[in-house]
Amino acid sequence: MTTVDIRARAAGFVRAKASDFHGRRVIVVDAHDGDDAGALSPSDGHTIAAAARYALDQRLPLVIRLASAGADLREGVAALDGWGGAAREMTRCSGVIPTIVIVNGPTVSGPALMLGLADIVIMIRDSYAFVSGPLMVEQFTGIPIDSEELGGAAVHGRTSGVASMVAADMEEAEALASEFLAFLPDHTDEAAPQSVCTDPVDRLTPEAYDVLPESSNGSYDSRDVAAAIVDDGYLLELHADWAANLVTAFATVGGRPIGIIANQPQTIAGTLDITASRKGARFVAFCDAFNIAILTLVDTSGFYPGKDLEWRGMIRYGAQMAFAYARATVPRVNVTTRKSYGGAYIAMDSKMMGNDLALAWPSAEIAVMGAKGAVEILHRRATPEERLDHETEYEERLLNPYIAAERGTIDAVIDPADTRSQVHAALEMLAGKREKLPRRRHDNTPL
Repeated sequence: MTTVDIRARAAGFVRAKASDFHGRRVIVVDAHDGDDAGALSPSDGHTIAAAARYALDQRLPLVIRLASAGADLREGVAALDGWGGAAREMTRCSGVIPTIVIVNGPTVSGPALMLGLADIVIMIRDSYAFVSGPLMVEQFTGIPIDSEELGGAAVHGRTSGVASMVAADMEEAEALASEFLAFLPDHTDEAAPQSVCTDPVDRLTPEAYDVLPESSNGSYDSRDVAAAIVDDGYLLELHADWAANLVTAFATVGGRPIGIIANQPQTIAGTLDITASRKGARFVAFCDAFNIAILTLVDTSGFYPGKDLEWRGMIRYGAQMAFAYARATVPRVNVTTRKSYGGAYIAMDSKMMGNDLALAWPSAEIAVMGAKGAVEILHRRATPEERLDHETEYEERLLNPYIAAERGTIDAVIDPADTRSQVHAALEMLAGKREKLPRRRHDNTPL
């Protein structure tokens, strides 16, 4: 593919071009390795803005290699204006073309905010990013801290959630970026690219059910269930170490890209908290923007309880998850494997949230809450022996998927061994789904 330079003779260290990126035509911005630790001049900001504008106009993905010490102090407010223009153009790209930032060095102040505007952020292990540096933190708080502890790749991969993935070096980072692009269309008006599938779509999946422990309170890795369903068992997971109680990953079924969201019983019993709700909502919105069908694997006893979470806004953040699902127009299939209780039942793409096809295994328990909690409320004055009897009766009468199926909130109770074939058939049926939303300026996400 022929390379086309953008603002090739402009001042500054940032360079941009339309070129081949591991087999895909993209706009590449090299915003690193400049003098003065990559301090952005006004011209550098204008070059990033021009590249983003070109990517949007030509409907091509935008890939930025970034390392910058912030605005050039010698340029004054003009450097800030240059960065502001770049931020505005990247914002215009949001939801229209995929944007990927690879951080391969210090990324400080304004340029660090660019990471928050990107769809995918890949940080190289020895890079770091922060808005306010260690010196300023120490001056304001009196607590000494170094760059790695404040904003290293490990911190952003595990604690802040800024980094989608962490790579060892630039070669690995670019390979990961290429893998992401393989699941994504060039822009929102295209369908996600399909690949050749050699894994039989009617392959039985008894191993998906085999991972469930005998006890309903036992732990297992939900990624094993997902891997059994998808093509060749391959998952490309985002934010693996952040909000680990919810798994978000790309995969294919029958060669068709899908986004997977799954409760993870290995971490806080798969309950939803603030970080998991934010993580899930962002992923659902991303898949919806780029025409990627969503498969939701449900096994959660509800929202994680605690006064700290409530004080920090669990209501608003929990609503983000429900909001993202409710406005999503792509094909949506969910499979309840074990537990689906309370508000989390609603937030995890329930039928009443606009889900297209809701499936359940015979092991599924769909109710307001578990038997023990329900009996403690309904029969609080009962003796311990009576409570045990009530719990048994509650489990037999309500904790099964058939009540929900009778009411139409579960479309079918399926054999776990048929999960892959059922999911594939559902996605085939929904491939032509077209849902029109009412025209409005924009919605008001509960941020």
